[in-house]
Order: sequence, then structure tokens, then C-alpha cells
Amino acid sequence: MPGCIYLIGSLRNPRIPVLAEDLRSRGWEVFDDWHAAGPEADDHWQRYEEARGHDYITALAGYAANHVWAYDKAHLDRASRGVLVLPAGKSGHLELGYMIGQGKPGYILLDKEPERYDVMYRFADAVCETDDELFKALER
Repeated sequence: MPGCIYLIGSLRNPRIPVLAEDLRSRGWEVFDDWHAAGPEADDHWQRYEEARGHDYITALAGYAANHVWAYDKAHLDRASRGVLVLPAGKSGHLELGYMIGQGKPGYILLDKEPERYDVMYRFADAVCETDDELFKALER
């Protein structure tokens, strides 16, 4: 399979490593190592920064945030396509938008029927309801 898929999603989404392994078993190179930080990584970072007396803007400019951002961005840049696995938050949506803005294919894998519709998902190359739909879209 050509290139690398960057799986985008929440640290709290247990579906990420399962989908990653399924994609690997189909021959894709997949980047999901960011998931190793664990479901509470952002919460720990916030408490650490607040304990130091830092607000969000100060923390965002700090060494820890810069290190994590540079790591993720390097792999976003390296990947040839991105898959946003829902549910995901603001960061995941920004990451997919960044990849699509770079001219790379971007896909969204829904976790359920959306409670609120959003037409901007049309920026994605495909919005899929099932893993099988995603696999077919990636092969096109």
C-alpha cells in the first residue's frame, strides 16, 4: 500500500489501536503511536502546568507542548493520508483539516449517526459509517 495513514482521534478512544492493527493486517503502514500517551495525558499536562501557575496560553508555549506538537506534526507531514476516527475533539479536527489543507486525502470514520449535522465534513474525501466502507475508500 502506498504511503502512511495517520490515524487521528482521541486519546480516550479505544478504537484507535484496534483499527490500526486491522489496517496493518491489510498491508497499510499506520501511525498511531501518539495513542501510547494514554487517556489522561492531556489532563496530567494541564494539572502540571496549573500547579506551576501557568495559564493555557503560557502552557501552550512551553517546552512540553512544543515537544508533543512537533512530534505529532512531523508524523502528520510524513503521512500520505489521514483518517479521523470519531469521537474526536478539536485537536483531531484541526489535524485532519491540516492534512487536507496540505492536499492529502482525508477520511472520517463515524462512530454513530451525528446528533448535529455539519456540512463541512464534505471537505473529507469520504465519510464512512463502517470500517469496511473506510477500507474501500482507502483503496480507491
